[in-house]
Amino acid sequence: MKTLFTSLLAVRYRLTIFALLGGASLVSLALHRTRNEYYETSGFTFLTWNLFLAWIPLGIAYSAWIFSLRRKYLYIVIPIAAFLWLIFFPNAPYIITDLQHLADPGIVVPAWYDAMLLMWFSLTGLLLGIVSLYLMQDIIQREFGRWAGWALVFVVSFLAGAGVYIGRFLRFNSWDLILEPAKILSQFMQGAQDPSLRSIGFTISFGAFFLFVYLTIYTLNHLTADHSHAN
Repeated sequence: MKTLFTSLLAVRYRLTIFALLGGASLVSLALHRTRNEYYETSGFTFLTWNLFLAWIPLGIAYSAWIFSLRRKYLYIVIPIAAFLWLIFFPNAPYIITDLQHLADPGIVVPAWYDAMLLMWFSLTGLLLGIVSLYLMQDIIQREFGRWAGWALVFVVSFLAGAGVYIGRFLRFNSWDLILEPAKILSQFMQGAQDPSLRSIGFTISFGAFFLFVYLTIYTLNHLTADHSHAN
């Protein structure tokens, strides 16, 4: 019993973050189910699918993180995992863009309920992305140094902006990056040449937003470090 307690204590933060994210996902799904049952309506079914997709990058990142602890797997498994993770990663912060559906209030469902519903799904998806990026940053940082880890964070933040744009406006899925990469690139470049600069503007602003949130949460995790060093 003592050995089990010691083992759980060693991974308490990992268990806590997975419990929190799992709990948030269950609350989100419960709110969606209640919406359909209580108000006798349907809608927002895409949120359930989007939340499922948001969990994929975290699953890949955590698996890669576990394998990276054993160096013999580092250069075999990690490149494949990193490639798959990068493809699916934009699905996590993508749910934030579902907040646009608040502009179309339903007749039956109160606006406040849909606002709570969308915020639960959006925040859960955003946090799933942040945790998965944190794990990938740790892998790169341990192997290649702090600067390489932070370079990953900056690059991935803006790639996420491009990925969300491709999903929201061009209506491509993650697997289309493998199946139709030339078509996606062509349409993205066409959008970049549009006078409205929507693709570029969205990519930069969304990437900057995600980076800001990531840096804020990362800094909060080290908020008391200054006090500790001062003593």
